[in-house]
Amino acid sequence: MDTYQAVDQRESPNQVLGVAHQRRRTLTWLVVLTLGTVLSLILGISIGAVYVPPNEVIGVLGHRLFGLAQGSWTESTEAIVWDVRLPRVLLGLCVGAGLAICGMALQAMVRNMLADPYLLGINSGASSGAAAAILFGFGAGLGEHALQGTAFLGALAASLLVYSIARGGGRVTSVRLLLSGVTMGYALYALTNFLIFASGSAEGARSVMFWLLGSLSLASWGTPLLAVAAVTLLTVAVLTVMGRNLDVLAIGDETSLTLGISPEKLRTGLLVLVALCIGVLVSASGSIGFVGLVVPHLARRAVGGTHSRAVPVTALMGGILLIWADLVARTVLAPQEIPIGILTAMVGAPFLLILIRRMHANTNQ
Repeated sequence: MDTYQAVDQRESPNQVLGVAHQRRRTLTWLVVLTLGTVLSLILGISIGAVYVPPNEVIGVLGHRLFGLAQGSWTESTEAIVWDVRLPRVLLGLCVGAGLAICGMALQAMVRNMLADPYLLGINSGASSGAAAAILFGFGAGLGEHALQGTAFLGALAASLLVYSIARGGGRVTSVRLLLSGVTMGYALYALTNFLIFASGSAEGARSVMFWLLGSLSLASWGTPLLAVAAVTLLTVAVLTVMGRNLDVLAIGDETSLTLGISPEKLRTGLLVLVALCIGVLVSASGSIGFVGLVVPHLARRAVGGTHSRAVPVTALMGGILLIWADLVARTVLAPQEIPIGILTAMVGAPFLLILIRRMHANTNQ
């Protein structure tokens, strides 16, 4: 596993060469992942219950985005590409990127490489809000956005409760934040199950369970997609700019204080940012696990643990992973759709076991 190291202002020639090599390596990964993202977007739109050749996908996108001449495709093909599949793959790209970078931020915040966005119980709060909307009609005043609105409010309430509990003992520390998040997550998960039991609605229970396991089936052009895209881009930008501070925070609070950085203020600001991002993501896609756990480790192995370089790589990796997970989810048992959280758990659980085994081996050395 990577360790984070502060870089001295006076670097030796070997260190300068090492930094230059890391920058070239990062640039190479960013170029490869950007091309992989474009390819994944095209194939994600092309493959489905109705196959659309990639050249027609590119033609439709060129026609709708840049006003190029219309080709020989039918109106139904254009509707499938533009109105159905493009919003879905874009949502998958943004949700995957957001979950991945939030996982990286949380791992630095709590100094625990097993942390992921669900650690703080925010997804459980969103799930409880969604269950209340589906089963009991809460948030009806929000109209067609009732489900997303109540999910976001639940996520926001959960983050505030976690922060209040963590701050109850004085300073907001990694341990308090970790324990508060785990406790709140269990409590809200129990609340969601109680709401399902109390409703007595089999159909509603199935809808909530599908939400709990995650899906991109709600994707469409409109406010939810725009909100997810905006919040994800904002989070990527902020975490990239704050990369040096994240490096220091991951080393320890003592180092942060020595360098004039308040770990409590930094951790609080990151918590607010992560809570906002996860709340918006979960309100649009439901609970999708393990992306925030798996992807940051893959990114660090690719470009190292320096956050200013690792954050953009993590975002692209997370987006690609979720596009392909969603593609498998909606095609492998077509016309049925597998909840995407099942697939990410199938990939993430073995990875977690391998990670724990390596940590145990390193501890015994």
